[in-house]
Amino acid sequence: MAPEPVTPDPPRRVGRALMTQSWLDLAFLHWEADPQEVALLLPRGTVPDLFEGRAYVGLVPFRMHKVGWFGLPGVPYFGTFPETNVRLYSADGTGRRGVVFRSLDASRLVPVLAARIGFRLPYVWAKMTMRSEGAVQVYESRRRWPGPEYPESRIAVRRGAPVEHPTDLEHFLTARWGLHTTVAGRLRFIPNEHPRWPLHRAELLDCDEDLVEAAGLTVSGDPVSVLCSPGVPVRFGRPVTVRS
Repeated sequence: MAPEPVTPDPPRRVGRALMTQSWLDLAFLHWEADPQEVALLLPRGTVPDLFEGRAYVGLVPFRMHKVGWFGLPGVPYFGTFPETNVRLYSADGTGRRGVVFRSLDASRLVPVLAARIGFRLPYVWAKMTMRSEGAVQVYESRRRWPGPEYPESRIAVRRGAPVEHPTDLEHFLTARWGLHTTVAGRLRFIPNEHPRWPLHRAELLDCDEDLVEAAGLTVSGDPVSVLCSPGVPVRFGRPVTVRS
């Protein structure tokens, strides 16, 4: 089945939310990646989601804000923390497009353990800081656990003009309405919904990182796309088993 259309708004509603949160102060950095290399890193039952024959890997630092469960209010401390993820783009046999996370560095150990155990997501514990200097946002991270490697990253971007009309590629890289993961040997799709992204052009001031390489991917040169966003509130639905 062909992948569903790329849309700036969620193609489906999640109904009663399993989890709520906000993603704030994001930067989206993307490089082209080898589709064959990407395919080897995806869960069984998915294939690389390509844009004009090209695969992409994203490095996305941001601030997670007030994660909440089953309609309960978000947690101020344990549910609020900096995070940086390395992600790939996937499609399954039903046509759903999604994200596959290769790593998710976060500064709170309790959420890291909960996500690793409950959803088999590759969360890792890291020492992280975020700071704003006017229009400049700086993200720093050094992994703590698990080892044995402890990759680091330092990213700085300067926010530019709002994106009034995102390109097709910018929609493809940001308008993602679920994630694919394997739990108990079965492929699951976890849907999400949120308002349309308020995107800005961004200038990359600094990018010194080895998270992408640690995630098993090879990239070179500067990112082909750099965007940022003040963020959106997000609702996640219950996981759906993807039938082969």
